[in-house]
Amino acid sequence: MKKIGFIGLGNMGLPMSANLLKAGYIVYGSDINEKAEEAFQKLGGKIGTPAEELTGICEVIFTSLPSNKAAESVYFGEHGLIEQCSNECILIDTSTISPELHQKIEKAIKENGGKFIAAPVSGGVVGAVNKTLTFMAGGSKSVFDQAFPVMEAMGENIFHISEKVDSGTITKLMNNLLIGYYTWGVAEALTLAEKSGLDLGQLFEVLNVSYGQSRIYERNYESFIAKDDYNPGFTLKLLIKDLQFAMELSEQQQVELPISKTLLANYQKADAEGYGDLDMSIVYKMIQDRNNTNKEEERLV
Repeated sequence: MKKIGFIGLGNMGLPMSANLLKAGYIVYGSDINEKAEEAFQKLGGKIGTPAEELTGICEVIFTSLPSNKAAESVYFGEHGLIEQCSNECILIDTSTISPELHQKIEKAIKENGGKFIAAPVSGGVVGAVNKTLTFMAGGSKSVFDQAFPVMEAMGENIFHISEKVDSGTITKLMNNLLIGYYTWGVAEALTLAEKSGLDLGQLFEVLNVSYGQSRIYERNYESFIAKDDYNPGFTLKLLIKDLQFAMELSEQQQVELPISKTLLANYQKADAEGYGDLDMSIVYKMIQDRNNTNKEEERLV
């Protein structure tokens, strides 16, 4: 496989496609953001080919999209990928969207004689840059095997979950549900630790070799909290989207998740307070802001 398409050159898509270029593939990129396409072109990628023409050029096309709406447009829109798909091209969606939409996409592609797997990724921007992503793929095992070498150029943990196309999607939702817990837990624990006079750097050293360690603690503290810089790697709004999908799944499966419901409501409140476009680690700063506001209100009273 030499010619690869990549639709969606955002925070994840650009470094992922860059690693495909480094692996020696000819990569055709497409994004609604012209600056993203320009950045991709500077890396050696090809731009300017309409998305609907890619299926006639590329052996594999990846999509990395931020929402159900974006995925609907790319796959089902006018001149979309489904309309143009063929048995010669494998379509792989790495987005975290609803399981139902991945089912819908697979059904339409199969009816048109095409090949599709849903393979959401985990590892964040750092993983995308360092090609250490985890791929969680659902769909045909034979199609997965064909696409494996290409995914291997972008990740080091590549799993075929099952033949059920949304199995990887559901796996990713479980991953992000836990991320929601870890992120909020880290924020509350560090706030309490700091108010109690502990040095957060030393605390990290201790807990990083204790059972309180987690990769989210490491990510949120070292890359954002310690630097007091919350420019997004993964926005709070994106986390909320994934938590909503997880809660929709719990309703479909008739599984009661009371603490998860409360957690989602807390994140939605944070979004309403204006934190949604910042990195998810901003929860730490938000909790500090709330505590400072409460103290100021008490002082004024």
